[in-house]
Order: sequence, then C-alpha cells, then structure tokens
Amino acid sequence: MIRLRTLLLLAVCLLGACAHRPSHDPADPLEPLNRGIYAFNSTADRYVVRPVAKGYRKTVPGFARTGINNFFSNLTYPITILNQFLQGKPARGSRDFGRFLINTSIGLGGLIDVASYWGLAEHNEDFGQTFGRWGIGEGWYLMLPFLGPTTNRDLLGRLAAIPLSPTYDLDNPPLGWSLSLLDAIQFRAQLLNADALLQGQLDPYAFVRSSYLQSRWSAQHDGRPPLEEPEFEFDDF
Repeated sequence: MIRLRTLLLLAVCLLGACAHRPSHDPADPLEPLNRGIYAFNSTADRYVVRPVAKGYRKTVPGFARTGINNFFSNLTYPITILNQFLQGKPARGSRDFGRFLINTSIGLGGLIDVASYWGLAEHNEDFGQTFGRWGIGEGWYLMLPFLGPTTNRDLLGRLAAIPLSPTYDLDNPPLGWSLSLLDAIQFRAQLLNADALLQGQLDPYAFVRSSYLQSRWSAQHDGRPPLEEPEFEFDDF
C-alpha cells in the first residue's frame, strides 16, 4: 500500500511536466544532469553490462536465447493487451489475447512463439503510448541510471505497469530479482550489434535522445506518425 501511494505521488509530479513539443526541438532542460547520468551508464555498460551480455550470447545457444526472449515477451504481454483496449483498439486487443493464450499453453509458457506461425503478429503497447494517445504530452527527456532514456510520460507509464508485473510482490523475491536480471541481460545482448553504430556518432548522447524520441513518437501512432506533431499543452485538456 505504501508503494502504491508513492507511485501515485510520483505520478502527480510527473504529470505536471507533461506537454507536447515538436520532435526537432526536444525538451531537455536537465541536459547537463542527463549527460552525466549517460556517462555513468556508458561506463557501467563498458565494464560490466556489455561483457556480461557478450558472455551470455557466447555461451547460450541461439535457440535458447530465442526461447528466453519469447518467454519474457509473453510474460508481460497482458500489459500490451490491456493497453490495446485502453487505446480503443478492441479487435487488436482480442487478437493479442488469443496470441497470449496460444503461446502460454501450446507454446509452453511462451518459450515457443506458436502464435506468430499462425498469423497472430506480436505487438508492443505500454502505458506511455496509451497516455500519448489520450493527449498527454511526453514532457521532459530524462536519462535514468541503469534504465536509460525515458520521458516524464514514459516514466509515468513504467510506474503504472509495476503493479501489473508478474514479479511484483512475488512470494520468492530472489526468484523475482533473478528473472529481472536475466531479462535485462538478454535484452542487452540483443543490442550488441548496434554498438558500432552508436560508437560512430559524434555526439552519442544526442543520437540516443533523438532515436528514442522518434521511436516513441512512431510507436504512439502504430508506426504511422503524422507529418506534423500537434503543439499544445496538457493544461488545454
């Protein structure tokens, strides 16, 4: 209960900073602090996270890595289903619910992506995208220690998803932490091939910021973003 109250308090604070802005003019008033956190994350990644991810990819066979990725994707898929309905897309939400049932049962708890073979494509929806569809602006760009880039709106979305996480209030905390750690490692391993692209940038921080904001803007509109972004404040609603 205390954790839920804390989440609600943080939500109120974050909503106060949410406003729309053009993608070519990122709202980054905390840029000096964000750059410092980015440098910290980069150092931690260079000496700890990336070597662990490389070791994971080297020692775990490809089919096993695919199964682990499928498992974690399916584990949190109810969040996607819920957000499909919250965004007013009941048909897609119903298909995603069918996908979840198929992969959870026939796919052995999600290890095998049977549903994709049957024509039920995977989607990725979250509360940050839902809040954007509801007209809440993304607010400031933020760089979080270890967690990476986000915005006020997406951070609020992450907080909203915490109580719905399968590992939230798990009776076996060590198991919950182990699952979260494995999920983080397998996710970083998927990004190893993109390291060279990032290292070739004159300003990696600006590149990450631009890439993140553009990808989130596209995700909010299901890959079909409008040519022009609306410029209005959350207070107008």
